[in-house]
Amino acid sequence: MFAFHENAAHGSCAFHLFVQGPAANDVRSRSDNMLAEFSVVPLGKGESVSQYVAECVRIVHESGLDYRLNPMGTVVEGQYDQVMEVVKRCHMAVTAKCHRVITTIKIDDRIGAEGMMDGKMRSVEEKVGTKLKR
Repeated sequence: MFAFHENAAHGSCAFHLFVQGPAANDVRSRSDNMLAEFSVVPLGKGESVSQYVAECVRIVHESGLDYRLNPMGTVVEGQYDQVMEVVKRCHMAVTAKCHRVITTIKIDDRIGAEGMMDGKMRSVEEKVGTKLKR
């Protein structure tokens, strides 16, 4: 269940996720890999933000996790805590240089899946019948 909360005194609002029922007590250890595509966008820094992108790519690269860059973000594969730590480090590095930052994350969390980045691409290429641009 989602709830929307607006704090008029501070001019802020937030969405909160509330878990009810059996899932609320289902705490499991995840050693499976997941994919996360994320982008960190500094606001008010002009049209070219490549210096901020470069800082984030350095953090991702040094993490040792498998990753792929694309023109609109970065995809990282690893265990949940590892991936979220990398995203956090990127977000914090940009917030250290900017007053306002928007970080967007998409997560594909599939139990038992490994090598998801390459596997997804191979699957589509097989169906298309040709090697695709990467």
